[in-house]
Amino acid sequence: MEEMEEELKCPVCGSFYREPLILPCSHSLCQACARNILVQTPEAESPQSRRASGVSDYDYLDLDKMSLYSEADSGYGSYGGFASAPTTPCQKSPNGVRVFPPAAPPPAALAPAPRNACLTCPQCHRSLILDERGLRGFPKNRVLEGVIDRYQQSKAAALRCQLCEKAPREATAMCEQCDVFYCEPCRLRCHPPRGPLAKHRLVPPAQGRVSRRLSPRKISTCTDHELENHSMYCVPCKMPVCYQCLEEGKHSSHEVKALGAMWKLHKSQLSQALNGLSDRAKEAKEFLVQLRNMVQQIQVPYQPARETNPQQENSVEFEACLVAQCDALIDALNRRKAQLLSRVNKEHEHKLKVVRDQISHCTVKLRQTTGLMEYCLEVIKENDPSGFLQISDALIRRVHLTEDQWGKGTLTPRMTTDFDLNLDSAPLLQSIHQLDFVQMKASSPVPAPPILQLEECCTHNNSATLSWKQPPLSTVQVEGYILELDDGNGGQFREVYVGKETMCTVDGLHFNSMYSARVKAFNKTGVSQYSKTLVLQTSEVAWFSFDPGSAHSDILFSNDNLTVTCNSYDDRVVLGKTGFSKGLHYWELSIDRYDNHPDPAFGVARVDVLKDVMLGKDDKAWAMYVDNNRSWFMHNNSHTNRTEGGITKGATVGVLLDLTRRTLTFSINEDQQGPVAFENMEGLFFPAVSLNRNVQVTLHTGLPVPEFYTSRASMQ
Repeated sequence: MEEMEEELKCPVCGSFYREPLILPCSHSLCQACARNILVQTPEAESPQSRRASGVSDYDYLDLDKMSLYSEADSGYGSYGGFASAPTTPCQKSPNGVRVFPPAAPPPAALAPAPRNACLTCPQCHRSLILDERGLRGFPKNRVLEGVIDRYQQSKAAALRCQLCEKAPREATAMCEQCDVFYCEPCRLRCHPPRGPLAKHRLVPPAQGRVSRRLSPRKISTCTDHELENHSMYCVPCKMPVCYQCLEEGKHSSHEVKALGAMWKLHKSQLSQALNGLSDRAKEAKEFLVQLRNMVQQIQVPYQPARETNPQQENSVEFEACLVAQCDALIDALNRRKAQLLSRVNKEHEHKLKVVRDQISHCTVKLRQTTGLMEYCLEVIKENDPSGFLQISDALIRRVHLTEDQWGKGTLTPRMTTDFDLNLDSAPLLQSIHQLDFVQMKASSPVPAPPILQLEECCTHNNSATLSWKQPPLSTVQVEGYILELDDGNGGQFREVYVGKETMCTVDGLHFNSMYSARVKAFNKTGVSQYSKTLVLQTSEVAWFSFDPGSAHSDILFSNDNLTVTCNSYDDRVVLGKTGFSKGLHYWELSIDRYDNHPDPAFGVARVDVLKDVMLGKDDKAWAMYVDNNRSWFMHNNSHTNRTEGGITKGATVGVLLDLTRRTLTFSINEDQQGPVAFENMEGLFFPAVSLNRNVQVTLHTGLPVPEFYTSRASMQ
């Protein structure tokens, strides 16, 4: 039952619920915590003033759900629509929820709330306007109290005396009439077996614990009519009601059913839902075993084949030359072997990291699922129909939602244990077998320098296409060509293509750079002179779209891959087609749809970033995630620089990657958002976005650098 513990803790104080109340959103809250987070509403925003203006409470709550909760600090407090910012420092509970203390001493338990009081659920952030009954209008979650009581009793190592003043001794008896556990000295002193106490029944502590657990609970009463017990169940409102509610209250015209019948029906529904979730949990456990076995298989050390020394030929005349040539070949083969082993080691580390990350992710999700299952099973044990029905609908929805989250490939390994690297050694072995002495013949002429065809040479974005041909009157046989480019900065030339083709496209060049290109021909006799050097200019700005090939399978594309959304409630990552390693680049994303205040993330990432979590959760992404009120920067799951100002439908998020200064900066609606987000940016970066089904964005590229950045750069 240990994994159920998080289900039994208050989201505000982080401790076990004490006198929990059921909010209209189906979440629970300690009575004291609910009292602490009450916010008083200004008169202009009161329910009476809104009714006078023709706006219903329902419309108001639907339109005004500005969340102060964040993934970075789990912040919680009052908001501008209801009250000014508190001047007293906030307190932080053990689980990270910030709570502002009340301005005045808290009222007595369940006393009427202040006029126009407001309460915001710390879990779903739904705003609730309290009526004149205050917190008394919320029913107590007696089922949850019963589950917590059983859980705490099961965790207790031994029952202790309740009358010892300092260190309680172990109890030896329990009085059923006094309902008190006694150690032997306290029993003799406080409960002598004479007088009126002689008729009391003393039992062993364990039996007393059982009798406490089996004692009947207080009968549930109606929150609207406190002297009446719940007797029926209102089907449209999904809540227990009393007979006065049916005769004169708001439920008088509603369909009602017998309390006991609905209690049995909902218990049956919850049990059936748990059967499906239990199967998922069983599959998850088996899947974890499979993943751990994969780790063991992947960790088997790689054993390269032993090398054999080359056979020495018994030829004095050519021995020295032959040994030198073979040693050169062996050295080249050893260097290549080291490079290939390095790739194998990288693949080995990558496989381990992917599987371990999946184990961690699946373990957390399984622990949460098991905790929910244990909590639901304990709830089913309760014998309180009305209390059960107050929370059963929410539990059934949670169970179905949790079961759905285990689908869509969650229980499929992201990596295989096989190393999909097959060494193609056949051509080399064939060349080795064909290695022999040849009789040198009279050499033919070397080829003439090739001619670059300027009309067919061009650039697109950061790619360059070059075409060449042999001189028209040349009759010398050509076996192939060697194309060379410099580094785009006037540096040394390097080979980018060797082969028989006369056209080549080179990708992955730097934007806004000048490249020099040249080509030469070769045959068995030798290599020609270089052609004339051609200078090519890559694009000043980048034009690109999203890449369906590397995106998560839940991402949906439209508008020629410029617009994306998602069919999952979880965050999924999509990358741009173009990577950047040099220069200054700026692109924007317009928010086409923004529902239910999600947290989309925008930024850059490596090509091997995790695609099934929010951007910035791993060390392969640098991002800004933002809701409708504020934003945070995130890298490697570290949240920094909380900044006010969020997004809505129609907003524009700008991303500026300056690889000259090695910085990453963000903007919202053409205004810089926070300070420079990240520094010391080096390597190859791809534009990246993470979103869920509540967001749709469109990519805009080929844009000039915004004014806020150019003005700041000129000042520097």
